Amino acid sequence: MFAVIMAGGSGTRFWPASRERLPKQFLNITSANSLLEDTANRISPLVNKEDIYVVVGKNHAKLTDNLIGGMGVHILTEPIGRNTAAAIGLAAVHIARLDENAPMFVLPSDHFIADTDGFIKVLRAAAEAAKSGSIVTLGITPTRPETGYGYIESGKAEGEALSTPFFAVNRFVEKPDLETALKYLASGNYFWNSGIFIFTPKTILAEIERSLPNLYAGLHTIAKAIGKDSYDRVLESVYSDLESVSIDYGVMERAKAPINVFKADFGWSDVGSWQALYELRREEYDDQQNLLLADALAIDSKNNLVYSNKERLIALLGVEGLVIVDTPDGLLIADMNRSQDVKKFPEMLKRAGRSGLY
Repeated sequence: MFAVIMAGGSGTRFWPASRERLPKQFLNITSANSLLEDTANRISPLVNKEDIYVVVGKNHAKLTDNLIGGMGVHILTEPIGRNTAAAIGLAAVHIARLDENAPMFVLPSDHFIADTDGFIKVLRAAAEAAKSGSIVTLGITPTRPETGYGYIESGKAEGEALSTPFFAVNRFVEKPDLETALKYLASGNYFWNSGIFIFTPKTILAEIERSLPNLYAGLHTIAKAIGKDSYDRVLESVYSDLESVSIDYGVMERAKAPINVFKADFGWSDVGSWQALYELRREEYDDQQNLLLADALAIDSKNNLVYSNKERLIALLGVEGLVIVDTPDGLLIADMNRSQDVKKFPEMLKRAGRSGLY
């Protein structure tokens, strides 16, 4: 079995701690390790380190190598970002040369999993199901009417793998409005889209060839250069012309192969905002429900998140529901309930030409 870790995201929702040069997956916001390191370590009970492929943009290749290169994983560098269909296809053509029929797990690099044993258990079952030539995904049982996630509508039961049932996928659904999300929650047939997929290289490359023939042609050209001195030159030449499209839209919504979903309940979070991080680490609250990830003191203050990567004391007095993020060149003070809007600051700074701050 093989694993592909997608590490090409920009992570603007964790500004000012995250920047173009340091996206979310490289931050140690959920543990002492970066999210990327935790992802690689989490999958290691199931996949040998030398069978893990990390797909990353060239601007972050050195940082990735510094963090996890010593593990023995393979780092595949994209010359330019071309969305998830191209990134997954690039990994698939590399793995196909070794074993085109082996299950490969595609994992985001910046998610949190609380129950690693439960995660590995459902992945084992999903790999077994994928051997038949189907596409498999993991659906997270929703706990609230979330409007920030895509959804999966499940259909009839299709069978079991390692005593774990799986279901047909009727469709993938984009992020809904609140009214629709409430209906999804009540129906019991909808799951949050985890962004985790399992299939064989043979299956996914066949689907890319059918749905995205131009993308497949470019990947085929790259595949012929693997292991040759010309690889870097061919990759650079071909990749910028590849179609930029997500795997969900480009392949999953058009796939002819069966798509099945396993229901997954292993404490998943996409850690999509400072507020999500605050809720995720609730066991670390002080007696006033403050999450203090810094050298901080709080008096008559509650429900605040403080994060810092500086050696400076932060003191809170009589404040509530704030996110305070202190970095060497930027300080954020925000309403906790508006933490999703933090991504607007990098956009403003980019328009203003303030390089290095976004």
